[in-house]
Amino acid sequence: MALPLLLAFLLVPLAEIYVIIQVGHAIGGWQTLVLLIVWSAIGAWIVRHEGRRAWRAFREAARSGRLPGREAADGALVLVGGTLLLTPGFITDVVGLVLVLPFTRPVARRALIAFAGRRAARRVAGSGPGGAGRGAGGGGGGRWSGGVIDGEITRPPDEPRR
Repeated sequence: MALPLLLAFLLVPLAEIYVIIQVGHAIGGWQTLVLLIVWSAIGAWIVRHEGRRAWRAFREAARSGRLPGREAADGALVLVGGTLLLTPGFITDVVGLVLVLPFTRPVARRALIAFAGRRAARRVAGSGPGGAGRGAGGGGGGRWSGGVIDGEITRPPDEPRR
């Protein structure tokens, strides 16, 4: 996981600089700067609007007693998309818009859920018998060898069954 992040932190700024220079050559330096500032302002407005909408949906789901999974994913996508929109650059603005806009967010949400599901499946597969011994903590420092522990549940006679 560290290598993809390192590559992203190195390659994304280089790609952004390249695109900004190309846009600057096409439309001019000052116009490029104004365009970046205008996109950031529009992005801030969209994030504020969609963030409020996502928070309202989250509160409503929690108030109605159902698990707010979709709403939590939307909130996370708006947060990440907002950060990308406020970052100077055209590539991050496009990705940020995909994550924030209500008509493209469902596609991003499905991709996020699929990614999280694959990661969870890998972690579970690595923690079971014959796996790497990595439990929920991911450290692998536990003493469980992956074998079966036979046992019996006992409760005091005065304790009621649940």
